[in-house]
Amino acid sequence: MSAKRTLMWIGLTLFAALAILAVTTSWYTVDESEQAVVITFGQAKDIVNEPGLHFKLPWPIQKAEVLSKETYSLKFGYEEKEDGSLNTVGSDAKMITGDENIVLTDLVVQWRIVDPKKYLFNSQDPQEILHSATSSAIRSVIGSSTIDDALTDGKADIESHTRDLLVELLEKYDIGISVLGVKLQDVELPNKEVRAAFTAVTDARETKSTKMNEAEKYQNQKESEAKGEKEAIMSRAEGEKTARIEQARGEVAVFDKLYEQYRGNQAITRDRLVIETLEAVLPNAQIYIMNDNGETLKYLPIQPAQTQPKTEGSGNDEQ
Repeated sequence: MSAKRTLMWIGLTLFAALAILAVTTSWYTVDESEQAVVITFGQAKDIVNEPGLHFKLPWPIQKAEVLSKETYSLKFGYEEKEDGSLNTVGSDAKMITGDENIVLTDLVVQWRIVDPKKYLFNSQDPQEILHSATSSAIRSVIGSSTIDDALTDGKADIESHTRDLLVELLEKYDIGISVLGVKLQDVELPNKEVRAAFTAVTDARETKSTKMNEAEKYQNQKESEAKGEKEAIMSRAEGEKTARIEQARGEVAVFDKLYEQYRGNQAITRDRLVIETLEAVLPNAQIYIMNDNGETLKYLPIQPAQTQPKTEGSGNDEQ
């Protein structure tokens, strides 16, 4: 009886343990920011996105892998210390530019899981694949860029090209990961001397750009002044042209009238023109017209006789 009783207690214990195991492994919880994959005998069957308490067959028949829907950050080329400072990882960060200069590059890749089945079963370590793909993409882009682009105003293009290349690589790997963004944290030269030399070159380039802008501004100002002066000269010339034309037209009209008079009485008109010309050339001379026929000298004063001032008592004389 004791042996049978012992076996019975063992059986009851095993049954109770299996019952507890079945109860505890048949339920799982999915949060609003999570998603789950139900795995049956090692194969992914269902994807659960609805939050709440869910039932499945007990282990080892089924198990649930719960994954986050939130965005992850991959830190490439640096690591964050406990005190919050950043430490460059030289093996990842050191790269060669297209013009054969060494730079230290670190960046952050924002990513999330979009296909839990592929994330769990298409690769053994999807995050390691993402890290390798990031290294390949950024090194390819930096290797085709100049050091000036990497250190100055070409960072936005480097970020964009790195993201495009990384997305293309992950589509080929098909590991259920989507890249949301790539952000360069820092691109710098490996030592202080090189950084100082590059800073001096950059400052000189900025000074050159400033001087060129000032020269262009001065050129535009002078061109505007010259253009205004040119327009003023053209306007004055146009006015003088119009005045000359009108004057010429007036002179032509006068000549036409003289010509009509000349045609009617050529001798008088010719004498008149001679007299007027003499008056214009010799304004203060006394001009007379004389006719000497051998006996009597006759003359005709052209200017009116000047009035002689009257003397006292002249009225009585005239009387």
